[in-house]
Amino acid sequence: MANTITIKRRIGSIKSTRQITKAMQLVAASRMRKAQEAAQRSRPYGEMASALLTRLAQITEIEASQLFVRREVKARLLVVVTSDRGLAGAYNSNILRAYVGELKKDQAAKVKTYTICVGQKAAQFVARIKETEVVGVYKNLPTDLHVNDLAPIMRTAIDLFVEEKIDAVDVIYTHYYSTIRQEPKLHTLLPAGFTTTEVPADLKLASFEPSVEEVLESTTRRLLEAQLWQDVLESVASEQSMRMVAMKNATDNANELVEDYTLEYNNARQGKITQELAEITGGAEALKD
Repeated sequence: MANTITIKRRIGSIKSTRQITKAMQLVAASRMRKAQEAAQRSRPYGEMASALLTRLAQITEIEASQLFVRREVKARLLVVVTSDRGLAGAYNSNILRAYVGELKKDQAAKVKTYTICVGQKAAQFVARIKETEVVGVYKNLPTDLHVNDLAPIMRTAIDLFVEEKIDAVDVIYTHYYSTIRQEPKLHTLLPAGFTTTEVPADLKLASFEPSVEEVLESTTRRLLEAQLWQDVLESVASEQSMRMVAMKNATDNANELVEDYTLEYNNARQGKITQELAEITGGAEALKD
């Protein structure tokens, strides 16, 4: 029969773990709300930035800006957005799986791959891979993320593209749909002017002052930064949502284990009492004889 002391220790250990997972669940829930609000609040701006870049590419000669030039892709930069910490369910594994898929595509097409890692988990994973060259690692981004915090990433990507060391820049991030739905996405940053983006009717009628070329020159970089910023905000919202759900599941599992071990403890304790009573009764009967 199971030792009641051992079972009691297990129950105490599980309760301690449950306190930790419950606290992490509450912290993640608080951060999740803020991250969700930030991602949803800036989403219309990000969508309009993409539409504006597409419209600018449609009404001017793309040769006017090096950032719009389309070349045969012989080298590509992948910006991989993960978290700095684990305990977020399948958040990091989903992104890294998508990243490996893109590496295989590049390898099959004989395209050289460069990587910028955003987050500790991406940096740890990419360090073990030979099929790519790491050009930047960015960890511990501020909780209150501002677009300027991502300027070094965008500057590196633009410099490599302008110098023609790379021919495309793609971001692998997690798009936030809801608390229970987040999906890895591939978003093309460069070359600018996204052919798949739908341009609103009112934007097609807009005029640009002082000229399309000057607007193109002065706003392209800022609009690209807005695109990257939105991708990271979506990823942060997804991370906190998945961490909250993972910690809730861990807390629920701990509750079930406590109930199971409590039942086992009570059965073991009752069995021990029954055995002692049987021994006492047997001893009393032996004395009568």
